[in-house]
Amino acid sequence: MKKLQQNAIELLKQLISIQSYSGEEDKTADMIEEYLKAQGFDAQRKKNNVWAWAGERDASKPTILLNSHHDTVKTSSKWSYDPFSPTIEEGKLIGLGSNDAGGPLISLLHTFIHLAGTDQNYNLVFLASAEEETSGKQGVPIVLEELGKIDLGVVGEPTSMDMAIAERGLIVLDCVAHGKSGHAARSEGENALYKAMKDIEWFRNYEFEKRSEVLGKVNMTVTQISAGSQHNVVPDVCKFVVDVRPNEHYTNKEVVELIKENVNCEVNPRSLNLNASGISENHAVVMKGKVLGIKTYGSQTMSDQVHMPFPCIKMGPGDTHRSHTADEYIYLSEIEEGIETYIELLNNLEL
Repeated sequence: MKKLQQNAIELLKQLISIQSYSGEEDKTADMIEEYLKAQGFDAQRKKNNVWAWAGERDASKPTILLNSHHDTVKTSSKWSYDPFSPTIEEGKLIGLGSNDAGGPLISLLHTFIHLAGTDQNYNLVFLASAEEETSGKQGVPIVLEELGKIDLGVVGEPTSMDMAIAERGLIVLDCVAHGKSGHAARSEGENALYKAMKDIEWFRNYEFEKRSEVLGKVNMTVTQISAGSQHNVVPDVCKFVVDVRPNEHYTNKEVVELIKENVNCEVNPRSLNLNASGISENHAVVMKGKVLGIKTYGSQTMSDQVHMPFPCIKMGPGDTHRSHTADEYIYLSEIEEGIETYIELLNNLEL
């Protein structure tokens, strides 16, 4: 186990040293592909996504997918360390992507390596995916069709090894209220801004009927607004943006249809693909996690799980509050404990 953990940390240091911004992660894909091959696996690749099976797939067995991403957000000027020079200080590994999601990625990878050498009652596949940070189109969605039926997904993100059993979706709405222009001095026209205000007030106060036990209510927040061209002209158009975070009880399509029934403005969703998701608390992996003392919760943030139309959990070493911050880091002990916990959770899991 110690050697496995040491190998994981060394690989993470190498990955940190390579720039892997979303859409530009080809070099880290190269490294992961070569690493899997060196471990004796038949690594496969599509764009910058790399995956491998633990052995020959047995159609009579269920399949578990271990997934995390190897792309990062772009670095900021606030770093006091070189973000691409992995630095170890006081038990911390500092570097861009160390926490999100390098730690979970290499922990799942080495869990995969360990479990591949054991006899399990399921097929096991590991996927290092691309473009997660930008919800890009060349990541998980283009690989799932290659993998076939998946019965359980384990998505590696920094959750302090707590188990997210539900995850919010996302809808971004571009809304347009239409009026009629006129001279402000004579109160002419039909003020689109006033019409928009009525709908904005609805977004502020409306409560969806179905509330989630783990995620709570559907959240809707107006985040941007634009209207008018000059002070003395009544605006004939008012545009505003709404950030909607559905819970697992609604599909994005259902949410948008309900919104359109209640507002007068034009409602244009940018995408309906990022749905909320959840897994039954009676699922075998959740039940085993509870036996092991793993805390369950509902995640307010998204991951590649939004693309996965099968039961999933999200968990991994690291702390979500360190993600996308200057001087990002992960504790070495978190990686070591992460691998141990993953193995304990998945070894001999009966689906």
